[in-house]
Amino acid sequence: MSPSEKRGETFVMTGDASPASEESLSFSTFIVGLGSAVLIHLGGAPNPETGRLEKDLPSARQNLDLLAMLREKTRGNLTAEEDKLVDNLLSDLRLRYVEASRK
Repeated sequence: MSPSEKRGETFVMTGDASPASEESLSFSTFIVGLGSAVLIHLGGAPNPETGRLEKDLPSARQNLDLLAMLREKTRGNLTAEEDKLVDNLLSDLRLRYVEASRK
């Protein structure tokens, strides 16, 4: 890995990060990104690096736990839309996790 390359969980970033003024990351975008990682780890979406469906339940569980922790730590500080997004995403992904762990 070169010094300018930074590895993320499901992607590789090269070079410098873009300034916040170009495109800022919203809380909703961040939450949806974590949810997407859970979905990928559950085998519900292709891994962007391999293009294949792969199941990694421990990683899915770790990201679900992270979403749940963020839910608790941000309680009372979110907009109504953000609050609904987090609750719905967690409910949906928890059901998918249970289903995936039964297979």
